[in-house]
Amino acid sequence: MIESVLIANRGEIARRIIRTARRLGLRTIAVYSAADSRSAFVREADEALAIGPAAAHDSYLNAAHILAAARTARAAAIHPGYGFLSENASFAEAVMAAGIVWIGAPPAAIRAMGLKDAAKALMARAGVPVTPGYLGEDQSPERLHEEADAIGYPVLIKAVAGGGGKGMRRIDARQDFAEGLAACRREAAAAFGNTHVLIEKYIKAPRHIEVQVFGDRMGQIVHLFERDCSLQRRHQKVLEEAPAPGMDAATRERLCSVAVRAAQAVGYVGAGTVEFIADASEGLRADRIWFMEMNTRLQVEHPVTEAITGQDLVEWQLRVASGEPLPRAQSELSINGWAMEARLYAENPSVGFLPSMGRLDHLRLPQAIRIDSGVEQGDEVTGWYDPMLAKLVVHAAGRQAAAARLATACGAIEVWPVKTNAAFLARLAAHPAFIAAELDTGFIERHAGSLLSGEPGGPGEAVLQAAAAALMPQGPDDPWTALTGFRQNLPRYAKVDVAVAGHPHTVELHPTALLHPTALLHPPASLGRPTLANIEGERVLFWRGEAWAFGPVTRVRASTTADALDGTLRSPMPGRVVSVSVRNGEAVQKGQTVLAIEAMKMEYALLAPVAGIVADLDVAAGDPVNENLPLARIVTQAPS
Repeated sequence: MIESVLIANRGEIARRIIRTARRLGLRTIAVYSAADSRSAFVREADEALAIGPAAAHDSYLNAAHILAAARTARAAAIHPGYGFLSENASFAEAVMAAGIVWIGAPPAAIRAMGLKDAAKALMARAGVPVTPGYLGEDQSPERLHEEADAIGYPVLIKAVAGGGGKGMRRIDARQDFAEGLAACRREAAAAFGNTHVLIEKYIKAPRHIEVQVFGDRMGQIVHLFERDCSLQRRHQKVLEEAPAPGMDAATRERLCSVAVRAAQAVGYVGAGTVEFIADASEGLRADRIWFMEMNTRLQVEHPVTEAITGQDLVEWQLRVASGEPLPRAQSELSINGWAMEARLYAENPSVGFLPSMGRLDHLRLPQAIRIDSGVEQGDEVTGWYDPMLAKLVVHAAGRQAAAARLATACGAIEVWPVKTNAAFLARLAAHPAFIAAELDTGFIERHAGSLLSGEPGGPGEAVLQAAAAALMPQGPDDPWTALTGFRQNLPRYAKVDVAVAGHPHTVELHPTALLHPTALLHPPASLGRPTLANIEGERVLFWRGEAWAFGPVTRVRASTTADALDGTLRSPMPGRVVSVSVRNGEAVQKGQTVLAIEAMKMEYALLAPVAGIVADLDVAAGDPVNENLPLARIVTQAPS
């Protein structure tokens, strides 16, 4: 086996590779940007080398710097992880030309599958069913518009070099096509340097199902069964599971054999994922599942496959790259139980899932399950890279037991002051429709009301009761960690003024709280148990994945009125302006796009809050912006 491996990636996947490589006795080499110099993966590697500034194109996407680091460290192999250079055929060729082992797919396979239009054409020739659509060379807006009209709305515009939901737009009506195409191409140019797109028929009840395949240099290819990745938001996967609910043995055999055929068509070696779109309106049927694309790398959601098969896919990668045969034959692989994975992001669901940044002053993740995380308490979350903090992976005998474990685990997450989607994930895993496996890619949008309930409106009564109880006169113990020593001579009830999340509340404590205050923190186990912590001088209450700072009313911050009321548009986060759609003095309608900014690899459109005239627009495409910076103002037109 190879003796050393340089990991050309960062965060949780770098730590994941280090874990397996160390178990196999390999020397591990990390490369890092200026923003990651104190990250956990840098500390854990046997050796670490700096490769450039924080910006990805100057560091993790700089092939020359990575190859120089590999030569300096005398690395025997390079593992690209996922993202960044993992599906870059030119980089793979440069690695191999330098005499270094490439732990990834052959460059020819990367190229064959790298462009969605060419890949679909290749798969069609190989007898793999593909989704109806337009794959032509004519990329004029007029031709693309004509093809979309002919296919019939809704359609999907997809960047041919895309991935991770970038450069993709669903278009529901003809009049929305031109703006959607422009946004898709802009995002694709920024992410992939390629503005070519394809048009696909949008499946109205789509399930996103993918098959894990693996090949070795002897020509053997096996599958490790399927995963369901239908729970998505803005085409980004949120929760994955294996196997796929509702998949019968015959459909599984058909789907997995097609995936193997797809890999054979390109002479595949290493880990890969063949992705399919299924029309689930009548359940999963073999004749209603079509090839979508192939990712020629390890996937973020690979742990669920590891859980149900008992295999270490990174170990498989290392062994195959070393010239060994696949560790298992197809007949030796089977499904054991059910696994689910949830992605914990630094984002605020209550304000449109905008990214959240800052120092992780408090980070507590559940210990009884598998956690793949790129951060530790005290780390800084920046806007330079993907906002994923960790992956929570559970395994159980059946699907309902796995969902219950996942919901409990997500509800037990404690993060402060950075906002996360933990409560959203807990609600998602416990949602009755999810438990019933009523899945498709529109699930989150369809159930947004219940999945987001409680977040915009602030804390509920139970949270207020617990916060108020913690402020009652106490003994010498910490009031927010013990809740003991309550005075027994207090009146039968008490009114307590408490500030939660900066807003004042008057709470009438239940009489039981005075005699049995800890009962507030011990509701039925199915609801989870609130915990209290003193963090950097702030009192914080955690419950069901959410967090609230609380204290006496004297600490209340002044409440602010949304600037949108006077037509001001502010940057919701630090980032970069990617487009400006209007000019000063131009009339706009309410809801019209004024400009768009990009942060954490995603684009966010800022819409006119009212109809009026654009004023004070002082930014242009490419300008950096800070959080809360005024970007423009919409002046209400005077009545005629």
